[in-house]
Amino acid sequence: MVELALHYGQGPISIKEISEKHNFSDSYMEQLFSALKNAGLVRSQRGAHGGYLLSRDPSDINVGDIIRALEGPIEVAECANKNENYECIKSLDCLTRGLWEDIRDSINNVIDHRSLRDLMENKSLER
Repeated sequence: MVELALHYGQGPISIKEISEKHNFSDSYMEQLFSALKNAGLVRSQRGAHGGYLLSRDPSDINVGDIIRALEGPIEVAECANKNENYECIKSLDCLTRGLWEDIRDSINNVIDHRSLRDLMENKSLER
C-alpha cells in the first residue's frame, strides 16, 4: 500500500512490479490485493499498462483500514475481543481483562489515526 501511495497519481502498478521489488510471490500479492480490493482500498485497471491504484487519496486511507482488511479486527487477548459470542469463564474474577482492553483500544487508536500519507512522509524515498 505504501508503494501505491508513493506512486499516487502516476498510474497503476502491476503486482509483478511490487512483488519483485519487495521479494514476495505473485500469488501471495494477488491474495493481498484481492482482500484490499474487496475492502474498497484499491482498484484495478486492466490492459497492457494495467495494475492497481489506491481507491482514494493516501491521506484518506488509514493503517487500521488496511490491517483490518488483511487480518480482521485487532485481537490482543481472546477475552478482550469485541466478539459478543465469546464469554470467558473467568471474566468475573479476571484482574487483567481491563488491561487487555486498554491495550487493544490503544493499538486501534494509533492505527486509526495514522494514514498512508503519514507513512509516506516518514519513509526514506530510496527506490
